[in-house]
Amino acid sequence: MEITNRTALITGGASGLGAAVVRRIVKAGGHAVIFDIQQEKATALAAELGNSVLFCLTDVTREDSVNDSIAKAKEHFGGIHFCVNAAGTGWSERTVSRTGPHSLPVFEQILRLNLVGTFNVASKAAFAMSANEPNAKGERGVIVNVASIAAFDGQIGQTAYAASKGAVVGMTLPMARDLSGLGIRVVTIAPGIFNTPLLAMLPEETIKALNNSVPFPRRIGEPDEFARLVEEVFFNAYINGEVIRLDGALRMAPK
Repeated sequence: MEITNRTALITGGASGLGAAVVRRIVKAGGHAVIFDIQQEKATALAAELGNSVLFCLTDVTREDSVNDSIAKAKEHFGGIHFCVNAAGTGWSERTVSRTGPHSLPVFEQILRLNLVGTFNVASKAAFAMSANEPNAKGERGVIVNVASIAAFDGQIGQTAYAASKGAVVGMTLPMARDLSGLGIRVVTIAPGIFNTPLLAMLPEETIKALNNSVPFPRRIGEPDEFARLVEEVFFNAYINGEVIRLDGALRMAPK
């Protein structure tokens, strides 16, 4: 689908990979709607990019919050054509440690944000897309969910995170099949290590080691490289029901 004059909602769009997608959408002539709880960052990004961006304070784990934000986006821009689910967080805790078993409330919290939040937004965005007039190829919309290579190469301490991202991978094909009759494609991207604000907080030596761990190119990824892949998924009508690793051939070691 062409991006020009069409609208994409991006969860986690205030920073990191999500913000890179927001910038690329605007650059391509589209409208971007930021769903995030980081009010200060999201407001600043929307102010920087102008009238093509709308910020909706949104808790992706709550149905009422997502429904309200989608209604605002549709009223403001007239419809929803793309959805990128980049909201999520990580966690490190072993299944059993010296202090006892993994915290169940934390495990549930990670799954609620990374998995339930993704499904909550994707399903409601798809319902909004179903009202769109199909383009010449029969498309009404595209959903891009964000997993992680931890879905396949989860490291020590990543049980909760890997489980949440593995579930996002697992629902890719059935969701694409569910929505095929509506002309809505579903693709998941599984990023490796990317240069995000969270990564920038690590010590310089750690960042250097992460760069050297990637086979080729021997560096961590840049957010715009992720955003360019999202853009290609939007354009290429034959990419559907697939999980794409974006990691420079990196396969994570146990720790």
